[in-house]
Amino acid sequence: MSKENIPVFRRICRKFVYLTAPIWSDKTFLRMYFWCNLGYKLNLKSPRTFNEKLNWLKIYNKHPEYSKLVDKKEAKEYVASIVGEKYIIPTIAVYDNVEDIDFESLPKQFVLKCTHDSGGIVVCKDKTTLDKEAAIRKLKKGLNSNFVSITREYPYKNVIPRIIAEQYMEDETGELRDYKFFCFNGKVQFFKIDFCRFTNHRANYYDKQGNLLRFGEIECPPDYNHIEILPENINEMIAIAETLSKCSLFLRVDLFNVKGKIFFGELTFFPASGLGSFFPENNDEILGSYIHLQIDKQ
Repeated sequence: MSKENIPVFRRICRKFVYLTAPIWSDKTFLRMYFWCNLGYKLNLKSPRTFNEKLNWLKIYNKHPEYSKLVDKKEAKEYVASIVGEKYIIPTIAVYDNVEDIDFESLPKQFVLKCTHDSGGIVVCKDKTTLDKEAAIRKLKKGLNSNFVSITREYPYKNVIPRIIAEQYMEDETGELRDYKFFCFNGKVQFFKIDFCRFTNHRANYYDKQGNLLRFGEIECPPDYNHIEILPENINEMIAIAETLSKCSLFLRVDLFNVKGKIFFGELTFFPASGLGSFFPENNDEILGSYIHLQIDKQ
């Protein structure tokens, strides 16, 4: 939920919890932060909603190998070993620090992103017009982000903060639409497509047959009038997502499709950090029904 949609009191509480995050245990922090963002209590004993179960998984489903899957550099190697190198966007360079970036050696078009962050991304369509100072500020902020402390996403605990430069890509729309496959026990239940990301960001959800689903997110609302022509190889995309997620209770697999060629985007264990706001609201519980937890671990 966006900051503007949260009532003032909860917004104040969220700021306090955010600033004092390091002093709280995982359970206490997640319970407080969850209520501040979503307005209902986080039930870790008998979770029912999608968001509750994602936060349960943060605490009770910690596996060291997950760090490789969320590292934007290491994940490429992992995915290539599973489904093949042809699905990987070429890497131009990897930098340990912002100061290491040699803009002169980069091509006219490129993408820079932090390996451990979701927001620290710089898309450059024309290097001659790139605001380098703004790009550096954004990347520095991304390098300093800490998903472990603020959202308790432990897969990021052992990810080394770096910057990766990738080949710039766009599809026929002039942007790069994101196909996000929601996989439960290795099966795609539905997927969403993000579009108009840099103008009027929207996202529509679809079932595996490509039928538009009448639900969405408050943060990035749907456009039911938007007509999306699904790629002819959508079933191949679904198969790739299911292959990559076959050992996970839940995993979102993000892919791109450029002129009929499929490319890997990223793997996500906790969409919206387990704090996403759906409408109609009952979809939070409907989505949660797809995740089957072993509660006896508590």
